Amino acid sequence: MAQVITAASITIGAVDLSSHIKKITLDSSAAEIETTTFGNTAKRRVGGLRDNKVSIDFNQDFSAATVEASVYPLIGSTAAVIVKPGTAVVSATNPSYTFNVLVTDWTPLDAQVGELASASISWPIDGAITKATA
Repeated sequence: MAQVITAASITIGAVDLSSHIKKITLDSSAAEIETTTFGNTAKRRVGGLRDNKVSIDFNQDFSAATVEASVYPLIGSTAAVIVKPGTAVVSATNPSYTFNVLVTDWTPLDAQVGELASASISWPIDGAITKATA
């Protein structure tokens, strides 16, 4: 059954920023390592190291304990992130994804006259993503 995401839960550095996030993408890929040898009649491959990243679009807010106040101090460091598709308890239908990001950049403001203040990030994940279903 398809699921419509209306209340995802996203915590960055122990601060719940869910109400400020309008889009999140969690990417995970594995390197393609060729293992072809003499005698093979087609290329052979195995999966190598995983490479993970997270991209988030924020509705910006400069108030205390919100987007700017939470993200700006993290530039150049790692931060714990927890993502769930819903706000309910972790389960098979509401898994949590826990990982550390390397906060490589931050553009605190990207807006035009009369538009909503926003900010977008795409940070590499430092290590593995842990998925929990209970």
